[in-house]
Amino acid sequence: MSNEMNGAESLVHSLLLSGVDTCFANPGTSEMHFVAALDRIEGMRCVLGLFEGVVTGAADGYARIADKPAATLLHCGPGLANGLANLHNARRANTPIVNVIGDQATYHSDLDPPLASDTEGWAKPVSRWVRTTREARSVGIDAASAVQASLEGGGGIASLILPSDVCWDSGGLVAERRAPAPAARVEEKAVVMAADLLRAGGVSVLMLAGRALRAPQLAAAARIAAATGARLMTPSSNARVERGAGRHPVTRLPYPIDQALSALAGVENLILVGARAPVAFFAYPGKPGHLAPTTATIHTLARPDEDLADALDRLAELVGSGPVAAPGDARPELPGDADVTSRSVAGVLAAVLPEHAIVVDESISFGRDFFAGLEKAPAHDWLQLTGGAIGAGIPMAIGAAIAGKGRRVVNLQADGSGLYTAQALWTQARERLDVTTVILSNRKYAILLGEYAAVGAKPGRVARHMMTLDDPGIDWVRLGQSYGVESARAESLPRLADLLAASFRRTGPFLIELVIP
Repeated sequence: MSNEMNGAESLVHSLLLSGVDTCFANPGTSEMHFVAALDRIEGMRCVLGLFEGVVTGAADGYARIADKPAATLLHCGPGLANGLANLHNARRANTPIVNVIGDQATYHSDLDPPLASDTEGWAKPVSRWVRTTREARSVGIDAASAVQASLEGGGGIASLILPSDVCWDSGGLVAERRAPAPAARVEEKAVVMAADLLRAGGVSVLMLAGRALRAPQLAAAARIAAATGARLMTPSSNARVERGAGRHPVTRLPYPIDQALSALAGVENLILVGARAPVAFFAYPGKPGHLAPTTATIHTLARPDEDLADALDRLAELVGSGPVAAPGDARPELPGDADVTSRSVAGVLAAVLPEHAIVVDESISFGRDFFAGLEKAPAHDWLQLTGGAIGAGIPMAIGAAIAGKGRRVVNLQADGSGLYTAQALWTQARERLDVTTVILSNRKYAILLGEYAAVGAKPGRVARHMMTLDDPGIDWVRLGQSYGVESARAESLPRLADLLAASFRRTGPFLIELVIP
């Protein structure tokens, strides 16, 4: 037997040399040689997900915290298809991910076996880079190129499709890391124009997204706001916001269209920093799609793929602002035995959240007061559902916990969307991750009831039946326990506070079902 390296072994070595040391996997037959290579080569942490949507969502959460990609291992085209929803979310977040997708052997695909599909066709809508490798000697260089592509242009998804024979064939070659191109510097005229708009007076908003929401960039934006009177806002959905005590606050654009229109009413200058001009999530009868006033001047200071930090620093220098002190630690007191509402739950969370926690927010409709309510909590990172494809929260918490290396993750999870990927709790238990999951159990698709009203309709018996989850009811405590996660139920704010505090004192995952009246 030859001692020559096969394609799968060159894949693992090349990923490791490129800085990819974590793989979220749900493998099948065509990926067995990759799995075997992981047995023989040390250095890659492999995390099993019971469904491909868990795998892709975990990779998304990991990269948002680690600032580097994880690999996913997916079984042929249908396996990729199972993970597409959370890849859609990751694409919207500009998350770097390297998908490794198994496929039929090159000589076998012409037989049209049952799992044969247009894998490239399914990968392209969510990927910035797609390649099918045709020979073992190309696997390593294609893997290094995939990592490079995922890190360029603000971050994105690279999908590498590997027929099984290129993995088992000998002749694999290891590729060294390929450095990504640095982010492009914003042209001076864009900075000057932004400064001119801000100096001209009128109501101005800096709309910040992407890396502009990290603490140093928020500090630069706060300097600009102090010098010019501009307001700082973010889109409704963001990949990661560094916030809390010691960081400069920013206001999130509301999701409901009427509230969003109100928040932007009267704005004369909208300056985009890594953000797109805001639009409504959906069309509504008689309401606009664009949220900014039609009279507003919209100026792009920096695109998501450009150097946002440098652009903000240059703009701050141009408008002549000095340092601005960030709010100090003013952790609020517990709200007491009040009614369970979005605002009161936010108050509990702000009072007990650990230092440097990671909050994963898929709270949907009930959690609309959470972001503002945790402004004075200790310093933390806030990860959100970015593409609107629900079922991201519990998997994202897996990846965030692994990348966070001991930081407590708090997943604020709507019950309806949590059911899309509830099996991710099993991976949390298997990996013994420090995740506290708060299930917001209102036993209905409350978001759909709101959308029903927004389009001018009133739900009747059939519509209501399609939007409720209480016939039969779902017992999240027993469900969590069945996946190996210690679980308990809270029906009051004091009970919620006690369970949260208890979960933060221990290691491993914990689930709290918060009953919403």
